[in-house]
Amino acid sequence: MSRHAPPRHGHRALGALVVLVLPALAACGAASAQTDAAARIEPVELRLGYFPNVTHSTAIVGVEQGFFADALGEDVTLTTATFNAGPAAIEALFSDAIDATYIGPNPTVNGFVQSGGEAVRVISGAASGGAFLMVREGIESPDDLVGTTIATPQLGNTQDVALRWWLIEQGLTSDLAGGGDVAITPQENAQILDAFAAGAIDGAWVPEPNATRLREAGAVVLVDERDLWPDGRFVTTNLVINPTFLAEHPDVVRRLLEGQVEATAWLNANPPEAQTVVGDAVAELSGKPLPDGVIAKAWDNIEFTDDPVASSLLEGAAHAAAVGTLEDGAPDLDGLYDLSLLNEVLAARGLEEVEEP
Repeated sequence: MSRHAPPRHGHRALGALVVLVLPALAACGAASAQTDAAARIEPVELRLGYFPNVTHSTAIVGVEQGFFADALGEDVTLTTATFNAGPAAIEALFSDAIDATYIGPNPTVNGFVQSGGEAVRVISGAASGGAFLMVREGIESPDDLVGTTIATPQLGNTQDVALRWWLIEQGLTSDLAGGGDVAITPQENAQILDAFAAGAIDGAWVPEPNATRLREAGAVVLVDERDLWPDGRFVTTNLVINPTFLAEHPDVVRRLLEGQVEATAWLNANPPEAQTVVGDAVAELSGKPLPDGVIAKAWDNIEFTDDPVASSLLEGAAHAAAVGTLEDGAPDLDGLYDLSLLNEVLAARGLEEVEEP
């Protein structure tokens, strides 16, 4: 962030003019000092969460390449925390352990609903796309799924809801207990790969890079979720913040979003370097480096975007209610989004603003 010296208001004056000019200069200097003080941010800590995952590449690049730190400036201390699942990140937001986090759409909805709208605001997007129904060879149509077992990363998570809703649209049944035409078995992504390799499951609806890893294990694509959404766009990762922090520190949040926009632009302009940065970070943070070439293969299936694609989240919430993973039916999500600061940042850079829901 550039630093500009305060304007100098002093001028040379002669004779009687000195008496008149000095009080004016003093007043002007005082006003300037007050303006500069107002423009500066009092020292504050911003605690940011994200996942060591390819779909969180914007966050990883923002941290590792210094885009967030540079945008926030010396008067804001950035502290980061990483999570492996959405519920853990939401709980950290609820307990005031973090101020903001990158997270998927279904945990976003759950957090908003559980807190009565008090703990979660979506302020930006981060990623779209990158989810697939991968199946063993020989399954070529929805009808071939009858009697099979399909995994998802977690009961009620984004891909779990997507699978259950898609099955309904195909005229097939499933239930939360694992019954129906298709048995759905939620399990962790690492377990999904092992279960598929062992023949314990017939496929899985998973995000990248897990879809690519299943493909390398012999799975084939039955559904590319992009084909199910207008223009092939649906939210995979967005950035949420505690509304209290947003209200108390709007300038800090604006700076964070400036770093977000810079990170998005950089990773889209520099795919090979960005993939290396993300791969190294995932390996360090998770202790489990991805196999060579996996990130590069998964990269083209993900769109990194500041647009949260709000319409897809709202429709996904309705789907979750329809399949029974939201107990109280379709939630009221009025007030979930606050994209005003993001649009200010985009407009200042001559970029297209995102649509408010």
